[in-house]
This record gives sequence, C-alpha cells and structure tokens, in this order.
Amino acid sequence: MKGDGLSERLQTPISTAELERRWSLIRAAMRREGVNVLLMQNNNDHMGGYVKYFTDMPATNGYPNTVIFPADDEMTVVMQGPFGGDRRPPADVWRGVKRLLTTPSYESAHFTQYYDAELAAKALQPYARATIGFVGIYQLSFALGDYIMKRFSSARFVDASEMVDRIKVIKSPEELELVRRAAIMQDGAMRAAFAAVKPGMRDTEVAAIAVEYSQRHGSENGIYLCASMPLGRSSKFSQRHMQNRTIRKGDQVALLVEDSGPGGMFTELGRSCVVGARVPQRMKDELAFCMESRKLTLDLLKPGTPCKDIWEAFNAFMRKNGRPEEARLYCHGQGYDLVERPLIRSDEPWTIEKDMNIVVHPTYEHGGYLNWLCDNYIIGGNGPMGRIHQFEEEVVEAG
Repeated sequence: MKGDGLSERLQTPISTAELERRWSLIRAAMRREGVNVLLMQNNNDHMGGYVKYFTDMPATNGYPNTVIFPADDEMTVVMQGPFGGDRRPPADVWRGVKRLLTTPSYESAHFTQYYDAELAAKALQPYARATIGFVGIYQLSFALGDYIMKRFSSARFVDASEMVDRIKVIKSPEELELVRRAAIMQDGAMRAAFAAVKPGMRDTEVAAIAVEYSQRHGSENGIYLCASMPLGRSSKFSQRHMQNRTIRKGDQVALLVEDSGPGGMFTELGRSCVVGARVPQRMKDELAFCMESRKLTLDLLKPGTPCKDIWEAFNAFMRKNGRPEEARLYCHGQGYDLVERPLIRSDEPWTIEKDMNIVVHPTYEHGGYLNWLCDNYIIGGNGPMGRIHQFEEEVVEAG
C-alpha cells in the first residue's frame, strides 16, 4: 500500500486530497449552473484527460471509459470487462467511485455500439428528468450521445465542457509539481537520444531511446516525433510509421518528446541535432530568430491577455521578418491532455490565467532548415515563471 492508503500497483497516483479538491470545485460549479450530473467518455490517454482528471485512472487503448459524476453522489464508471460486471471497485484504486459496470464492447465491432450506453443509462436513471451535462462532446461517441438523449427524452441536456475546462486548466501546487517532473524526465530522454544518435541508425531507433528512458522514469504514454534530413533540405518530423529513414553523417535530426511524466501530466520538449558535423551558422541564426519570436510570445503570456491578441502579434512579427505565418498551433496549454486549452489562436475566446501550464513551440521551414524550439512554462502572477525544461537552447552537435 502507498502512503495515501493506495494500492502499490498504482504508478504515481494523485493524492486523495487533490481528487477531493477537484470534485469539490466541480460540484460547486454544477450547483451554480444548475447541472445535476455529468457524463463523459474517453478512450485514450493522449487526448482523454477528463476521465483521468475525475478518477485518476486513464482511459487507454481505444477502449471507452465512461464516467457518470453526480452533484450529490459518488461516481459510476462503465468500462471494458466481462458481460454483467457490476461491483463496488476497490477503494485503494478507484477513489470516489461507488459502482463499476463492465461490458466487452469494441469500437471495431459496430453491433456493440450501445453496450456502454445501456450501462451508463443505469447510472443516469435517477436523473431522467434532471439536467445532464455532457463533458467533452467531441470525444463522446455518437452511439453514447444518441442513446442517452433518446432514452432520457424528458431530461435537459447541456454542454458542460466549458465549466469543467475552466477548473481543470488551473493547476494546483500538486499538479504543478508533476508538470515539473515531466519536464525533468524529458530533459533526460532528449539527452539520452542525442547521446546515442549516429549515422546508420533509423529515425525510429532514435525515438525508441527517448521512449525507453521516459518509461523507465515514470511516463505512461505519449508521442515521439522524429525526422532526419540532409542539411539545407528541410522536412517535417513524423510519427513512427514515417520514421524508417536511415540517418547519414551531416544530417539534421529533429526530435519531439511529448509524453506524460510521472502522474500523467504532459509537457513537451523539442530540439534538433546535427550528426557528425558542425552546425551551420545560418542554422544558428535561425535558432536565434526562433528564440526572438518565442520571447515576443512569452512577453505577452500574462494573466488577462486574450489568446487571440498573442496569436495576431506573433504572426505579425513573422510576416514583418519574412518568415512563414503560423497556420496551425504554436502555443497551447497542457495537462492530462497533450493539447489542452487554452489554444493560443484566433478562435480561442479565453485569456491567459495564473497557474496554467503553457508550451511554446514556434516551428517553421525557412532557408532550407526546419527551425524550432519547444519548451514549457508555468504562468505566474506577472507572466511565465521561467522555462521549466533545462535542456540547452541550442542545436546540438552529436554523433
């Protein structure tokens, strides 16, 4: 058993006091907004942070975990398991959960599409004429939403995502400590990968070193983007399916380590190295410009600043200096999701707030090089409190 009375099988569990803090804040918000019960469903621990936030248990492997969170009672969880499973789960694993319902449903077998929904309906029956709040509608399966809305036609349905998000993105001291631990882990993973890289290795072998290091130091999941390219011929880094290229002497290798640290919080670290050769001066100059564009962003990451304003200022700076504008996402929040709100973009209505975990990663192709830096920052009362990654801000000469 762990010090909090928890199972020794749990890897870096959040404290029960922290879970109770979350539940209390959410329930207070539910009372203010007249929501009687929340319904959420995730099937992975990359972008499936709601289930983890409420239960400290991740959804994984494409198997849906459905959570019913009442304002006036303990939770019910529906998950993968045998037909007819219905029990109170062990309290040293499932805190705040009174009922665990299981079914062997599979998204690849369409005839099982309502199995989870039928079980969720059991837990929602007391709220048949109440207000049910959907959390993370983008991640709820159509089958779940369709079934529940038809089954409880007398209920009132609302989107409670905004309500939950505003609480979830503000990190407690315990959560911020896990964010820092993730960054330290990634520093070590990047150093291990760049220490091992050499001509003849494939991109996937470099990424595998980062994976192994991270898992040995508490990571549960993540992505590891890697791409090698001849100097002066830029290429985007890619997922494992596109990591078969063999590294040659003189190549640039770009590596992104974006994984969860001990306890499940995400940060991300991105750097490049040059294998068996000197870093060209032009590449160093572009790195310096990257850092200048990042500083512009950091200077604006102050509580109360609209995300839209930061996005527009960054792109104005890029245009003014003849660099490509950002058209996707170069700065955003992180937590139990590798991309969490706020998005620093024109379509994000939020402002920056204290105790957010924000990653900044200006990334662009220019002058024949893939140019970038990627680091995380915790927002203090006057802006970022310094870079939490400690990996050198340079293009590394390796191999």
